[in-house]
Amino acid sequence: MFVIFLIWMATGLYLVNVEHEKAQIVMGLGVFYFSFLFMPFFIYYRYKDGKYKKYILNDEKLREAFKNVGKD
Repeated sequence: MFVIFLIWMATGLYLVNVEHEKAQIVMGLGVFYFSFLFMPFFIYYRYKDGKYKKYILNDEKLREAFKNVGKD
C-alpha cells in the first residue's frame, strides 16, 4: 500500500511539473488515500495487541506519579 502511495505521489509531482490540468486532483486524491485508507491500517496494525495501554492514564498511574513527586 505504501508503494502505491509513493508511485501515486511521484506521478502527481510529475504532473505538477508539466503543469497538467488534473495535477492538483491527482495530488489531492493521493493525500486522501494516505490519510483515510493507509493511515488507519497502519494505526490498527501498530496497536492491535494492546501496546497502547501503557500510554493511557488511569487513577492508579496518577496516584503512583503523585506519590513519587516529593521523594526526589
